[in-house]
Amino acid sequence: MDQRISQRTGLVVLGVCFVLSLLGRGLGESFTVFLLPISQSFGWDRAEVVSIYSLTALCSGLASPFVGRLFDRSGPRVVYMLGLLLLGGAFLGAAIAQQLWQLQIAVGLCVGLGIALTGTVPNSILLGRWFGARLPTAMAVVYSATGAGVLLMLPIAQVLIERSGWRGAYEMLGAAMLLLLVPLLMLPWRRFAAGAPRAMRAATLDAPDDGWTLRAAIRHHAFWALFATFFFTAIGMYAIAAQVVAYLVDAGFPPLQAATAWGFSGVVLVIGMLGVSWLDGVIGRRPSILFSYAISIAGIVMLWLLKWHPNYVLLTGFVLCFGSMIGSRGPLITATAMRLFRGKQVGLIYGTIAVGSGLGSAIGSWCGGLIHDLSNSYDPVIGFALVSVLIGMIPFLVVPALRERQ
Repeated sequence: MDQRISQRTGLVVLGVCFVLSLLGRGLGESFTVFLLPISQSFGWDRAEVVSIYSLTALCSGLASPFVGRLFDRSGPRVVYMLGLLLLGGAFLGAAIAQQLWQLQIAVGLCVGLGIALTGTVPNSILLGRWFGARLPTAMAVVYSATGAGVLLMLPIAQVLIERSGWRGAYEMLGAAMLLLLVPLLMLPWRRFAAGAPRAMRAATLDAPDDGWTLRAAIRHHAFWALFATFFFTAIGMYAIAAQVVAYLVDAGFPPLQAATAWGFSGVVLVIGMLGVSWLDGVIGRRPSILFSYAISIAGIVMLWLLKWHPNYVLLTGFVLCFGSMIGSRGPLITATAMRLFRGKQVGLIYGTIAVGSGLGSAIGSWCGGLIHDLSNSYDPVIGFALVSVLIGMIPFLVVPALRERQ
């Protein structure tokens, strides 16, 4: 009976993490449909507007180690409550912004911190206390919340923009986040933080006596290999993701159709996440990750072809390939990091590795906007993204610790 109760509680924790990640990532990615109306409203060029999105990714990544430390000290309740509070306040602030720096603080800084506080680092630590060896599968479910958030929030944001303007859309989304603080506050966080007794005992038995510290981890080549994988892959994926709706509109698709098509990537992302995690158990981690890179590259090529042949076959192929793999490597890289650097500071170590993803997302999205402005074309943007993704997969080809079967 106790085991069944524990299993049900674990599923509730998984559901809470999924919803919080969905909201954080979905609201962050919703900026892709705000990009054009904000640019048209103020007359800013693409690089200026994309700088807001870049700052969101940068703050989200840089905050990861501090989120891990805050989680260790204050627990999940404080972390998640602070995250929702920042998201709600940020969107309300964005609704009254009149200058670029105001949007950079609201949507860039505050939303980035909110995403970090409701995202991968706290979720991986909390779920590790409940799922133990099944953490890769649990994290695959939570990572798929990114796609579910895109699927849900982008069309919602587009409809709100069309009905109430971008300021009204930000007001309604911000108010909704603040209202969610009430049910979140009522959850049994002390029980959630305690973890499953069996998983906690297993973690204690599995952890080495001389557990890794951050200082020791940064001297290990695998730390920097994982950091580089996050960094370069994020550069390539977000150079495209930040402008994909605008790209599709320029290619001839109506705005709502473009937002909905990109939002549908949320459906295939769930399949991609779970599929790659399943492959991990069948053919091994390295082949699964390399396979996901091959599919991502095929998606980038299809996106480039859409410029010359805008049709629904290529659009569907792009969404299926690029959308399904945009974060499919995340759960496996998370599990790899936690296997290699087990110990009391694993959350801090993983959070520091995740900085690479935030930096890459910021640099990729900003560089993508800048390259578009300088060239007035998407071709160099897509080429830049393709090269970055290819570099991102190199560590899993050459680094010994990442070539071993996990």
